[in-house]
Amino acid sequence: MIHCAYQLRGGEDSVVESEVALLQQHGHDVKLWLKHNSDIDHMPRWQVALDTIWSRRSVQELKARVADWRPDVIHVHNTSLVMSPSVLWAAHELCIPVVQTLHNFRLSCLSATFLRDGRVCEDCLGHTPWEGIRHGCYRGSRVQSAVLASSIMVHRWRQTHPRTVQRFIALTAFARDKLVQAGLPGDRIRIKPNFVPKAPDTAASPRRGALYVGRLSVEKGINVLLEAVQKHQLPVEDLLVLGTGPFEAATRQALGVRYRGHQPLEEVLTCMHRASFLLLPSVCYEGFPRTVVEAFSRGLPVIASRLGSMAELIEHQRTGLLFTPGDSADLARTVKWALDNPDNMAAMGENARQVHQTHFTEDRNHDLLVSIYQEAIAEAKPHAPRNAGPQ
Repeated sequence: MIHCAYQLRGGEDSVVESEVALLQQHGHDVKLWLKHNSDIDHMPRWQVALDTIWSRRSVQELKARVADWRPDVIHVHNTSLVMSPSVLWAAHELCIPVVQTLHNFRLSCLSATFLRDGRVCEDCLGHTPWEGIRHGCYRGSRVQSAVLASSIMVHRWRQTHPRTVQRFIALTAFARDKLVQAGLPGDRIRIKPNFVPKAPDTAASPRRGALYVGRLSVEKGINVLLEAVQKHQLPVEDLLVLGTGPFEAATRQALGVRYRGHQPLEEVLTCMHRASFLLLPSVCYEGFPRTVVEAFSRGLPVIASRLGSMAELIEHQRTGLLFTPGDSADLARTVKWALDNPDNMAAMGENARQVHQTHFTEDRNHDLLVSIYQEAIAEAKPHAPRNAGPQ
């Protein structure tokens, strides 16, 4: 399992840890090679730029790691920045089958979210990411955006991903379709969602109110939620917000004691047991919001934007409710209806729990993951080492 951890820990990092633990619990021999993007803070800028495009050190390190322990399959997650897709060529030269999970849209979008200025943007989908460079879509920097765009285009020109990866994992059908539009072979993409363990049986407790869990940022729609409170009289006493981010001060001012900042997972799950529904007002497509599956496992329906993967994961009026993305008035109307109809929301919560038990459990995910590995192994064929690029 290969992963380049983010500077700020995120959902992908948790997924990698969960999948390693899942495989080990089922008796598989797993080794994790983890690099950290926080390393760039101690690297010369020129070295960061080179490693983003082609990391010779990562190629050499991977070859050394598998010299004495040859895995049946290499499962790659994030390769940006300090690892680079060069590790895919290293695995290819070693004749080891590769599976890659694409958690986001980085192969087509410098921001990886198809979001610019708070709105969905697909200007670079299937194209050279000139617009992403022009707008400085990666960290607000045209220079850093140009470096990342160079990596994307070098590996697109070399056909790195189609030539070296036997199976790709998309988290949703929506994501799969975007990956196909980006040029990946659809017949090699498999859908495997994220998972969370089944919730322990607990005594039923009264549920009340709306819960928001996540980063307080534009892409997550926290400003839409605050506008629903301030302009459309969404009752503050029926709302609880957990998380941190750029809108922390505005959230504290608007909600007072109903904003509780960052909370550990255990407390988040406790709050999910007590709430009537989860709010997910994101204005970006989302990859696969882990909070949705956590909510479903706790019998908690979700009110979400009718957009991207959210519109796929939440079935309107069955496992939750959908509203117009970015429309604070529609969000307020939807939440008020949910507060006025607790029996309907409770029924949706039970449906959500059943969906979790059918699709998002550990055992189900293990079976899907192993079947994808088996497909990759069966498809991979021995080949002579080739010159993939600078070593």
